[in-house]
Amino acid sequence: MCGIFAYTGNRKAEPILLEGLSLLEYRGYDSAGIFMPGSPAVKAKGAVAELKEKMNLGASVAKSGIAHLRWATHGEPTEVNAHPHADCTGDIYVAHNGIVENFRELKAGLIERGHTFKSDTDTEILAHLIEEGITAGKSFEDSVIDMLK
Repeated sequence: MCGIFAYTGNRKAEPILLEGLSLLEYRGYDSAGIFMPGSPAVKAKGAVAELKEKMNLGASVAKSGIAHLRWATHGEPTEVNAHPHADCTGDIYVAHNGIVENFRELKAGLIERGHTFKSDTDTEILAHLIEEGITAGKSFEDSVIDMLK
């Protein structure tokens, strides 16, 4: 079962996000990932301990971030399919629990419009749909609302 943990506040996000993931581990999962502004996303197949080993612990000064435990539904349980997923620009990151039933059709349209994908997940299309809205001049909020439609 998937789990999402996010933080924004006045404290360093990294230890809070990692503790949140650790608290969600009982739910079962196959991979984990974390993104904090100013640092690249870090993903790992397997346990949260594997994710921690790949991180430069303590280096981030970010005060916000998002972390995810994944139980594969679309795409194999691999590091590349772990969340969070980014858009083409690397400015928008998304973690998502659930299934996007029409993701194949949406992904085909996005590819036709020049988007490139790194994973086999349905979630990655959400970041690209938000990107399209922002590129068209919409606010982030309006882009998310349009993406949900």
